[in-house]
Amino acid sequence: MIFANATALDAGLILENLFSPKVLFFFLGSIAVFLNADLEIPAPLPKLFSLYLLLAVGFRGGASLAKDGLGGQVAPTITVSILMAIVIPLICFCVLRLKFNVFNAAAISATYGSISAVTFIAAESFLQAQNISYDGFMVAPLALMESPAIIVGLILVRINSHQDRPGSDGMNWRKVLHESMLNGYVYLIAGSLLIGFISTIYSPAGVEKMEPFIYKLFYGVLCFFLLDMGIVAAQRFKDLRKAGAFLVFFAILMPVFNALLGVFVARILGLGYGNALLFVILCSSASYIAVPTAMRMTVPEANPKYYISSALGLTFPFNHTIGIPLYMSLVYKFIPPAI
Repeated sequence: MIFANATALDAGLILENLFSPKVLFFFLGSIAVFLNADLEIPAPLPKLFSLYLLLAVGFRGGASLAKDGLGGQVAPTITVSILMAIVIPLICFCVLRLKFNVFNAAAISATYGSISAVTFIAAESFLQAQNISYDGFMVAPLALMESPAIIVGLILVRINSHQDRPGSDGMNWRKVLHESMLNGYVYLIAGSLLIGFISTIYSPAGVEKMEPFIYKLFYGVLCFFLLDMGIVAAQRFKDLRKAGAFLVFFAILMPVFNALLGVFVARILGLGYGNALLFVILCSSASYIAVPTAMRMTVPEANPKYYISSALGLTFPFNHTIGIPLYMSLVYKFIPPAI
């Protein structure tokens, strides 16, 4: 009976997510590519929308953090999140070395050790639709997990590469650290988090004026952004088919494994359902912006078709359609309810 109820719960969550406006708009964009429809989003708009989403989620997280305080689970969760951004690339690298050379394995590992801010934002939207509470401090790990994964990927290349590389004896670590810690997306979400935190404490009236922009426009912009992401993901799917079955299976199974790992860590941390899902999303998503940019600069030997197409062509749509409700069901199964 319990198993039957759990299965029904899984199916209900998945169906509800699949038929939500944000996922349907994602499908609309993807189908347009396969049908060769003349649908194109002008280039400046997707970047503007992504910047808006990061600003909004960072500001909201900072405001919530100011109200909830910095004690309790905040420091342990942030610390463990950074550790996960180190451990997950190492696990991925061991798996990927079965098929790929050091450079490609390290680049893909860094990609999957990092995070997708848009997937995190979609998970927040999912929790709101399910009326499940979560804490604003979960945005802090989001801002901090990009850099460790990039650094681990570069260290893996440095340790495991036995062939001469141009500039291998003099890698500009200052430039690497700058790119990993101060790329525009990380900088914006961390800065917005800080502004939301400070403004909530010292300028409540200013925060109130921000609410229509931060909250009421949010879901519509997310839908428009996912429409564009559907187009981009479908275009990348063509590259993924050329990469072979191993990478296809990796792009689906590795996030699920990382999600299971995240669920058990969340249980040890004592996170509630909402925070646990967001933590799992941080563990199971993959970067398609910050890490690929850094890898192109520092590991030119790696093929971008592998680490971009796997993250964007398969893992991203999998997480947005099936992954989020699947991970929620894992949270329900393995994390006891709060007393």
